[in-house]
Amino acid sequence: MKKQILLIAAMATTLYVCAQKQNQVYLDYISQWQSVAIQNQADYGVPASIIMAQALLESGAGQSELAKNANNHFGIKCTSDWFGGVYYYDDERKGDCFRKYKNAAESFKDHAVFLQRPRYSTCFEIAIEDYEGWAHRLKACGYATDKQYAPKLIKIIEDYHLDELAKGKPVGTRKPETEGKSSSSTGTKPTKATVVHATEPIATFHHDPEPPYVEPLTAKQERDNFFIEHTKKKCNGVSYVIAREGDTYANVAFRLNMKERDLREHNDALGRNMEPGDRVYLSAKKKKGFNTYVWTHPGQSLWLLCQDECIRMKTVQELNGLDPSIRTFTIRQKIYLKKVKDDDVR
Repeated sequence: MKKQILLIAAMATTLYVCAQKQNQVYLDYISQWQSVAIQNQADYGVPASIIMAQALLESGAGQSELAKNANNHFGIKCTSDWFGGVYYYDDERKGDCFRKYKNAAESFKDHAVFLQRPRYSTCFEIAIEDYEGWAHRLKACGYATDKQYAPKLIKIIEDYHLDELAKGKPVGTRKPETEGKSSSSTGTKPTKATVVHATEPIATFHHDPEPPYVEPLTAKQERDNFFIEHTKKKCNGVSYVIAREGDTYANVAFRLNMKERDLREHNDALGRNMEPGDRVYLSAKKKKGFNTYVWTHPGQSLWLLCQDECIRMKTVQELNGLDPSIRTFTIRQKIYLKKVKDDDVR
């Protein structure tokens, strides 16, 4: 019995030391966002443990300037295909351009979408449970310049037991114990109550009842139902539908039995959310417009112009020598949608 008491006391001391390593701000942040990370793992294949560790590290558990002022929890910078808000912040260079989001949840989703880029494709060769492999591969693919980026992610995951998230269930977020509650700090033997408390599991999982079984729709039924709700139209020979309230690139792609990334690329929409009223092309837009040119007006969106004319945005940029950073037109100007002879230009 004496040996058992000593063993339990040692366990209690170990738990106390581990708890002291955990930051309550981190625990609160994990509790708030772990369900979103788990959902993004299911939707995009990025390990929830990696999502949470990156968010904690990049945003300082939501306390960084970028997180507070731009809702940017992953330090993602502006790219040529970003059409959302921007926030300028001194990072590697003075006044670096970072993406700005309407809310933090949007930042979490954009992070998962961002990792679908070809640059990070080899990450998805690694099992979701292999957080160490993912951490090192992200660093190798160039997500961060910090040489210790992978070890930092791994330490956060192990300190806060985030590897449990790969199972699709939230981790327990016990609050750190204070020194006054530690049996080792008072020099007394652990009481019976302390022994019971020390043997509790660190993580507590709640098993919710499963809903009744419903026969799922086949891929053909999903597609047929989609076109009942969305009338198919054509522009420049390419079929499209008009987005309705509640439509997203993820659920539209699912209902059409296609990859979300393919649908986004068809619509020049990497990093862009679908809005009601948007044209959603079901296959790639053309490299040549139906019209030879159009006249723009100040404040007109380049993206909307390309959607209205069913032409790839890269084609318009190359034909007209437009800087990739241009998002809207500031003056009235002629924009060519197809190559023309010099005589026609004159």
